[in-house]
Amino acid sequence: MAFTATDVKTLREMTGVGMMDCKKALTATEGDMDKAVEWLREKGMAASVKKAGRIAAEGMAYAAVVDGIGVAVEVNAETDFVGKNEKFQEFVKGVAATVAHQNPADLDALMACKYNGTDVTVQEQQQEMVLVIGENIKVRRFARYDTGVSVPYIHAGGKIGVLVNLEVEGGIDATEIGKDVAMQIAAMNPTYCDKSEVDPSVLEKEKEILIIQAKEDPKNANKPENILEKMVTGRVGKYYEENCLLQQQYVKGDKESVEKHVAEVAKAAGGTVKVLGFTRFEKGEGIEKRQDDLAAEVAKMVK
Repeated sequence: MAFTATDVKTLREMTGVGMMDCKKALTATEGDMDKAVEWLREKGMAASVKKAGRIAAEGMAYAAVVDGIGVAVEVNAETDFVGKNEKFQEFVKGVAATVAHQNPADLDALMACKYNGTDVTVQEQQQEMVLVIGENIKVRRFARYDTGVSVPYIHAGGKIGVLVNLEVEGGIDATEIGKDVAMQIAAMNPTYCDKSEVDPSVLEKEKEILIIQAKEDPKNANKPENILEKMVTGRVGKYYEENCLLQQQYVKGDKESVEKHVAEVAKAAGGTVKVLGFTRFEKGEGIEKRQDDLAAEVAKMVK
């Protein structure tokens, strides 16, 4: 029986096992999904299969500098309670250290890496955590910066993890600057670092939308096209201020931009600081959370 890439992905989602091992299992079982799950369980890779299908949208977003390497990771669990569990937090920190020391190319490569300080893989250590804690646990994503100066910030005990990467000159300590910028990112959630990063096609689409909005506004009914164009140009500037970190108004300042704030503080300290990039992970972001039906649960219990 043949199998597809979608089958491999489905098996991975069911078991939490890496893509290559899922492919091996389907090959060995001629594409039979049930037998592939059984094959993985026999190999000790899918002891957590029953929990792997449960939605993991809580957990922890974490950022740190490990031996000079900036790392941000998100590891998910099913409940907020587990996110506060000391063993779970240690696992997250171990994943971050693994990323720092082994520089995996992607998530699959990370799961195949030896978990920091052990002889087992990150995948195997994750499965062990599932068995110990009793919830579905998944390493979801990571980012790594091995150049420049990285400054981490963790908001609300792991709800948001931010890592800011800086170019620092003049021998100054940019930790406070980096932390201020990271807090800005946590609060304002910018899409881009600088306006130069905005794709022209995105900007053109935004202009189209703004022009339609301007034309449909009754107050602009008698305004000529060139006036509407100027209005839209002004609103594009507002788009930058809302979506681009360096052009955003600095939340702790007095109407100055983040870019200006960084430059002024660095100059006062006797050096220069440039924001090269950032990563912002919010736990469970984009994951459809389980909506428990309390009435259905009660009905089940009384049957």
